Amino acid sequence: MMQKTEMSFFRDKRILITGHTGFKGSWLSRILIDAGAKVTGVSLEPPTSPSIFSICRLENQMDSVIGDVRDFELLKEVFERVQPQIVIHLAAQPIVRESYKNPRETYETNVMGTVNILECARQFSCVRSFLNVTTDKVYENKEWEWGYREEDVLDGFDPYSNSKSCSELVTHSYIRSFFADSDTAVSTARAGNVIGGGDFASDRIIPDCYRSAVIKQPVTVRNPYSIRPYQHVLEPLFLYLTIVKKQWEDPSIRGYYNVGPDDCDCVDTGTLTTLFCKSWGRGMQWENKSDGGPHEAGFLKLDCSRVKRVFGWKPTWHIEKAVAKSVEWYQLYNMLITHMAEPKELADKMNACMREQIRSFLTDGEEQ
Repeated sequence: MMQKTEMSFFRDKRILITGHTGFKGSWLSRILIDAGAKVTGVSLEPPTSPSIFSICRLENQMDSVIGDVRDFELLKEVFERVQPQIVIHLAAQPIVRESYKNPRETYETNVMGTVNILECARQFSCVRSFLNVTTDKVYENKEWEWGYREEDVLDGFDPYSNSKSCSELVTHSYIRSFFADSDTAVSTARAGNVIGGGDFASDRIIPDCYRSAVIKQPVTVRNPYSIRPYQHVLEPLFLYLTIVKKQWEDPSIRGYYNVGPDDCDCVDTGTLTTLFCKSWGRGMQWENKSDGGPHEAGFLKLDCSRVKRVFGWKPTWHIEKAVAKSVEWYQLYNMLITHMAEPKELADKMNACMREQIRSFLTDGEEQ
């Protein structure tokens, strides 16, 4: 597991994050900026309004490039200028329902975006450690009760999941074809569902809970019995950092890693919503309103024994604390905007909240 003392590794490292304006990218940028890294991001404009990236004014604290990973020439220009040593590829079209509406754009972003960033890594020898973040949904889902292992068949059902399966396969090909004997260590991380303060995406349960809470309405839950592996956003982010650090130091550990919680944190959507309502308080409730929408897997979890074995990793915050920390962020944000805080005060206090949660997470991890 990543220790506070190990964060010094990232000081002055040139790190490129794609998708830095998104939810996970913003939290990762906050971590690395505070660690003293030289952080560059390439991403579209923030995908939501409001967005954690804009709230915290992260664009003023890093080298932020607004652009599309489908633009190969732009990526090459950034690589030429920055000469990144570490690349963490987060940029994606991440919503299942959106992939049904815009499958072509989903494939272009999730497949060709991966091709473009890997091609840059191939052409620029400055890259020592590369991580492609995909999803737990890359597996052919057979709705069985045990977790999927890294060697199980890749074949996502919907356009989002399938395009991320393709992203995995593209990475595997580049590893075998170009990086097997190089100094660039390349891995993929297949991550489960993340929650945390600052997620404002549509079609995600925790942001839906927040939006319902502020208007004092019951949360509408469309599929309360779908079981998913939920974890706080800091869990996978620090594991990503562990992977890029360890494979820099020992390229032999590069590979394909499931990144998810323990079985006890694989809960159905109804249970997650109940935890949010309890943590928020104020009589908050939810309603079961299945809408018969497009296909989504009913049962899905990961076997994370490999990442535990290789890195000695174990979860730091279980689901109850992950939800409580999420609510803590949202309630502070809601209080500040309700009292019409100035943008600078809002940014300062939300950044302080994030820093305190990061500190708490690292401290709790070391005490285990």
